[in-house]
Amino acid sequence: MSGTLPTTFVKGFHDEEKVRRMEYRKLGKTGLDVSKISFGGGVLCANYGFELEEAIQTVHEALKSGINYIDTAPWYGQGRSEEVLGQALKDVPRESYYIATKVARYELDYENMFDFSAKKTRESVEKSLKLLGLKYVDIIQIHDIEFAKNLDIVLNETLPTLEALVKEGKAKYIGVSAYPLSVLKEFLSRAPGRLDTVLTYCRYTLTDDTLLEYLEFFKSQNLGVISAAAHGLGLLTNAGPPPWHQATDEQKALCRKASEICIERGVELGKLALYYSMKLGEVGTFLTGMQTRQLLQINLAASEQRLTDKEQEVLLYLTKNVLTKPFNWEGIELERYWAAIKNK
Repeated sequence: MSGTLPTTFVKGFHDEEKVRRMEYRKLGKTGLDVSKISFGGGVLCANYGFELEEAIQTVHEALKSGINYIDTAPWYGQGRSEEVLGQALKDVPRESYYIATKVARYELDYENMFDFSAKKTRESVEKSLKLLGLKYVDIIQIHDIEFAKNLDIVLNETLPTLEALVKEGKAKYIGVSAYPLSVLKEFLSRAPGRLDTVLTYCRYTLTDDTLLEYLEFFKSQNLGVISAAAHGLGLLTNAGPPPWHQATDEQKALCRKASEICIERGVELGKLALYYSMKLGEVGTFLTGMQTRQLLQINLAASEQRLTDKEQEVLLYLTKNVLTKPFNWEGIELERYWAAIKNK
């Protein structure tokens, strides 16, 4: 519990008691004081299913409870997530939150899925601002750079365009995201000092601790580290992963076993997963999807490190007996993407 009020606190809008309970951390060289838990807008699309009014109420309650960082992208529902957030934020004080969106990943069909060009990057930011109803975003991120034909186009077209947009006041900071941490390290090494944040997902969870190997490097670059998807994109939840999840059948079966144990004991695996992930001190904020107020409350409890004795007991059992070997699905989506492009 931090007990102090962040610079985003707005009297009359926030629930002061809840805000004082929230922990805030510096996001690297940006200097932004961000809530330990942040709002992932990836769930605000058909892939996950949501009810519009409930989603809007969830955004409002999350912000009033002290969550002050929101993440979205054009890729999430092909603009739908940004559109929903635009509706949710129109009556919310702009100074009460930080928001990040992305460029480079767009459409569902493989041919138009990625575009790292300068022209598309600029067009995308303008469109995002329009959908969000904002004059600027706090952070603009390059989405899933491992899908670029090579990193040269990202360095020579995407990044300089974002730097120009920052100068124009349409964004304040620049970030980058990818699933393979080795690609992030290579890219950041080739662009020293030019980025402010790094977004990694599913890399510090109950089934994968690869992020630990890279934290020292990110720290040496003074980058704000954003760790997303402690639930493994639904893999580590009682409901289980969506049909499009890239994990292998064997990996899914293992997590299903964990969820069955949780269901049997009346415990939510997703809460245990988030609690476990959020114990990592070197991360600025933990990004998690929540499209209902019920999920928000579960996530807030996990962020305050509140587990019942039974939940603690089940978590210990899972780590000792079920989820004992780390795994990931690195390379699977990439392989499918390039195979599909080749066949076009």
